[in-house]
Amino acid sequence: MQFKVASYNIHKAIGSDRRRSPERIMAVLAEVGADIVVLQEADRRFGARQSVLPAALIAAHSTYCPVIFDTRPGSLGWHGNAMLVRRHIVVSSTTTISLPSLEPRGSVVAELAIDRHRLRIVGMHLDLTGLRRREQARSIVGTANRLPPLPTIIMGDTNEWRPEGGCMPDFHVRFTSAPTGPSFPAARPMLRLDRILVGDGSDVAPAGSHHTKLAQQASDHLPVWAQLAFRAPR
Repeated sequence: MQFKVASYNIHKAIGSDRRRSPERIMAVLAEVGADIVVLQEADRRFGARQSVLPAALIAAHSTYCPVIFDTRPGSLGWHGNAMLVRRHIVVSSTTTISLPSLEPRGSVVAELAIDRHRLRIVGMHLDLTGLRRREQARSIVGTANRLPPLPTIIMGDTNEWRPEGGCMPDFHVRFTSAPTGPSFPAARPMLRLDRILVGDGSDVAPAGSHHTKLAQQASDHLPVWAQLAFRAPR
């Protein structure tokens, strides 16, 4: 069975025209058409850190449901990391990971079921500094190693521009990068900051960045996506 995943740094829904437009973000997600989406910068930075994508807007403009992480009231996720799934996907459990950082950084984890297939999705947004990124990558992989075995996909903004450098070897000990291509800056993507990392139990079919006129306008990052298939047991 195949399914599609995506990761999107929505830049608090502020586009290249400096206008905040949650509806435009939802329109881009409709173009991408993924079954599971992880978002970064989904909450406002200051004050109550309210979500820039209200639940009512998501319900009105899509067939997604936000995954609830029981964090700050009014927020969509944890430190700006959020997750949306199609309504037919069952959320079995959720947790959050506090990442080592000088500023608040976190990761979200959800165990899901698509039909009879179970999997784990991890959403993340790593630090701007290389040393912190490596510590955070090790923390995420270490947490994944301690959890019960499940096909696991890690997605998010790594802030790592080197294809195989920096924190990427820490992920590649167990996970493989899908060939999504560059996603930043959206207007003229040159850097592969946004990654989809796939563990054992699923195979990557096509993958890429979603490069349309609307996506170029909606955020400073393009969404990245991958078509995956559950691997048949041997």
